[in-house]
Amino acid sequence: MAGRADGASGLWHGRGPAGAGPDGCLGQGHAAMGQGGDGRAQGRAAEIAAALSARCLRAPIDVRGLRADELARPPPFRDLPGGAGREVRRCAGLGALPCLPRDARRKPSYAAAKRITEVENVSFNPLFLYGGVGLGKTHLMHAMALEIKKNWPERKVLYLSAEKFMYQFIKALRFKDTMSFKQQFRSVDVLMVDDIQFIAGKDSTQEEFFHTFNTLIDHNHQVVISADRSPVDLDGIEERIRSRLGWGLVTDIHASDYELRLGVLQTKAKKHIDDNPEIIIKDNILEFLAQRIDSNIRVLEGALNRVIAYSSFVKKPLTIEMAQEVLKDLIRASQRRITIDDIQRKVADYYNIRLSDLLSARRSRTIARPRQVAMYLSKLLTTRSLPEIGRKFGGRDHTTVIHAVKRIESLQDTDAAIQEEVDILSRSLEG
Repeated sequence: MAGRADGASGLWHGRGPAGAGPDGCLGQGHAAMGQGGDGRAQGRAAEIAAALSARCLRAPIDVRGLRADELARPPPFRDLPGGAGREVRRCAGLGALPCLPRDARRKPSYAAAKRITEVENVSFNPLFLYGGVGLGKTHLMHAMALEIKKNWPERKVLYLSAEKFMYQFIKALRFKDTMSFKQQFRSVDVLMVDDIQFIAGKDSTQEEFFHTFNTLIDHNHQVVISADRSPVDLDGIEERIRSRLGWGLVTDIHASDYELRLGVLQTKAKKHIDDNPEIIIKDNILEFLAQRIDSNIRVLEGALNRVIAYSSFVKKPLTIEMAQEVLKDLIRASQRRITIDDIQRKVADYYNIRLSDLLSARRSRTIARPRQVAMYLSKLLTTRSLPEIGRKFGGRDHTTVIHAVKRIESLQDTDAAIQEEVDILSRSLEG
């Protein structure tokens, strides 16, 4: 696509799909930046809207010429009343970083990213984010870029992967156009480079990155870098680059906790329901997925898609039993090896009753309710069959376990106290 009439090339190289090319991406073209009439402005906004839908991993996305109103997206950093909540309808955020529980928002990586989007000059530069696969590094950087453009439409924000940086540099060398390359990367206000580990062993690319980095830092322009490990552990990266990457703030992105996983599932579930109102996704299904699948967010989203698709194919309501069957491979991989004995001891201690009473034939409310909770958690957190669970509770029949599970599921919808007790026990057992 054509650039602006003045030839400026301010690109945000994003990882979302765009509208051209056989793979659904923009390919190597640049999104048009003309400042013409309404038609051209709408075209630019449409290109960005298409580009941000998170399927393509390589497309260049140009946002420099867009006004804040053209982005037309809710703020990525939004506070939700009361935290993530338990119901899908409470998780209505559609921004780049929706529905984060408040505990997650207090983490250093989120706080640092939010700070950069709120003030033009921060005390830490560069910001270095690192963490494993699927933990949200790219998501967080996309959210930062969108929020900066929303707050300061005139600022030049450039996001790209380290692989794309290397490709652009090699292309500039091939066509003997290194001056344009240097101008493009050294004139931005904010540079974001994702997965910097991919330039390991690429000496020429590292040399150019080193000088680009120094120029931006010297001019007090913000740099944000991400990798799968901390700067000191980046093998194949020159020592002088590693030392500079550690100049500012280095923060790791930890594996997602239960509340964050539940918040993500609530957001995705709401989108499914908006797209197809016939879909019914109960809270206990989302809670089950959040508890049992903890590897990374991509796997979690894939699990939700799988169970919804299966429910649609067989034309049956989505239940925990169905989710267990469809996702048995993922559940095995994420199994925490919680035992029924662990659950019984934890429940007895929580309700301040004797373990022998929990397993006895006594039916008083002070004993029966904790026993039902323990059976429910045994079904939810272990792979034991219903007859096995019944035998562990004083030789009871599997129908008793079914009744207990259904009773606790029903009570959670109407009794906030029971809901809270089950949540506390689940998190305590999960460690």
